[in-house]
Amino acid sequence: MISNGGTYIMTVTVESYRISDTVSRFLSRPRQLLINGRWVDAASGKTFEVVNPATGETVGRVAEGEREDIERAVRAAREAFEDSPWTKMTPSERGRLLWRLADLLEQNLDEFAELETIDNGKPISVARFADVPLAVDLFRYMAGWATKIEGNTIPISVPYAPGAEFLSYTLREPVGVVGQIIPWNFPLLMAAWKLGPALATGCTVVLKPAEQTPLSALRLGELILEAGYPDGVVNIVTGFGETAGAALASHPDVDKVAFTGSTEVGKLIVKAAGESNLKKVTLELGGKSPNIVLKDADLDLAIPGAANAIFFNHGQCCCAGSRLYIHKQIFDDVIDGVAKYAQKIRVGHGLDPKTQMGPLVSHDQLTRVCEYLQSGLSEGAKAVAGGKRIGDTGYFVEPTVLVNTRHDMKVVQEEIFGPVVTAMPFEDPEEITPVANDTVYGLAAAVWTRDISKGHRLARRLKAGSVWVNCYNIFDAALPFGGYKQSGWGREMGHAALDLYTEVKAVTVQL
Repeated sequence: MISNGGTYIMTVTVESYRISDTVSRFLSRPRQLLINGRWVDAASGKTFEVVNPATGETVGRVAEGEREDIERAVRAAREAFEDSPWTKMTPSERGRLLWRLADLLEQNLDEFAELETIDNGKPISVARFADVPLAVDLFRYMAGWATKIEGNTIPISVPYAPGAEFLSYTLREPVGVVGQIIPWNFPLLMAAWKLGPALATGCTVVLKPAEQTPLSALRLGELILEAGYPDGVVNIVTGFGETAGAALASHPDVDKVAFTGSTEVGKLIVKAAGESNLKKVTLELGGKSPNIVLKDADLDLAIPGAANAIFFNHGQCCCAGSRLYIHKQIFDDVIDGVAKYAQKIRVGHGLDPKTQMGPLVSHDQLTRVCEYLQSGLSEGAKAVAGGKRIGDTGYFVEPTVLVNTRHDMKVVQEEIFGPVVTAMPFEDPEEITPVANDTVYGLAAAVWTRDISKGHRLARRLKAGSVWVNCYNIFDAALPFGGYKQSGWGREMGHAALDLYTEVKAVTVQL
C-alpha cells in the first residue's frame, strides 16, 4: 500500500496471473517477421525483448527488423501490388477478405485481449470490450467500402474547342505500396485503423508495430494468412523506430507512409518522405486537448466524464482531456469530484479483472511522466490527488489532478501522455475559447453544458478535429478522426480515410 502525501491510500496488485495456454504457446518461441507470406528471421538474426509493464519482466522475444528487412518487405509489397492475385481481385473479393479477417479476429477475441494486456498493460476488461471489438468493427466497416470506391462523370466546358464533345470521368485507384507505423497505446486497434482502408482500396502494406507492443500485430499477421490474403499484400516488420521505422519512411519505393505517434517523430517522418521520393504522408499526432465545463453543466455527467477523459487507458491517449477548464463558480465541486474519482481508481496488473488502470507502457514512459510531475510541482502546482509513482515494481503512476496551474507551465503546454490532468478556473465563457485554442495541438476538445446552443457555438470555435459535447472518447469506424495544426495531416476512419489511400485519375475522351 502506497501513501500519497497523507491524502489517500492506493493499493496496487502486481502478483502473477496465469496466462492462458493459447497465449503461452504464442509467447514460447521468438516471433518472426512476416515477409511475402512467410515467417522469417531478421536478416541480422537479432531479436529483442517484449516486457510486461506490470512487472518489468520479459515475456517473449521478437525479431529485430532493420533496413535489410524493410527492403525485403517493400520488395514483396511492390511485387504483390504490380503482379499478383491481389491485383486481379474484384472489390467484392477484397471486401470478403476483410470480413473474413474480422470474423477470425472476433473468434479469437479473448486471446487478443490477453495479448494486449500483457504487452501494453491495459486492463483486460478494456481490451476485451473496447480494443478488440472496435478493431473487428473497423474491418467490417471497411469491407463494406471496398465495393463503393467510385469516380465521377464530369461535364466540362472547353472554350478553345468550340463545338467539340467530350466524356470526362475520374477513376480512384490505390495509391500503391504503403508503409504504416503504429503506436503502442492501442496496438491492435491502430493496426486495424491503418490496415482497413489500405486493404479496402487495394494497396499493399508494410506494417511496423511499436517496439514496445509488437505481439498483437504479429498474431494478426497469422490471421491475415489464415484469411487467405495473397503473399506480400501485408508484411509485418518488428523493430525500432530509428532503424526499421526510419528505413520505411525514407524508402524510395514506398508510395505513402501513414504514421501515428508523437509530433516530434511525425516531423522526422515528413522530412524523410520529402527527401526520398516526396511520398504521400498522413499523420495522427499528439494532443493537449481542452475539456471545458461550463457553469450550467450537469455535474453528474461532467465529473465522471472529465475523469474518464484523462484517466482512460492510463492517460496514454493522444486525445486525452488533459487541460480541464472549469467555471470558477463550480471549480471546487468539480475538482473535489474528479479527485475523489481518481482516488478510487483500482490500479494494478491488467490481468486482474478488478483492475481499472494498469501501468504505463515502459520504463521510459514512466520516467517521462514522473519528470513532468516534478516539473509541475516545482513550478507551484498542487496535487489534490496523486502526484507520483506507485511502488517499485512495474511502471505505475498515481492518477493525478493538478491545481494552481498556469498557462505557461510545461505540464499545461506539453503533452504528458500519462494520467495527469491540469485544472484551471475561468469566469467568462467568451474568453475561454482563445485560451483553449492557444496550443500547437488541435486533436480533440470537449464541452459540458445543459445549453445545447452553447455547445454548438463552442464546437464551431474550437480548433480541433473532434469536439465532444456532454461526452468524451466516443469513437466509431464511420467517424473521421484526426487533428488540426500540429496534431496531424489527414483523417483515420470514415470515408475520409479512403481518400488518403487512393489516387484520382481524370480521363477525357473526345467523342
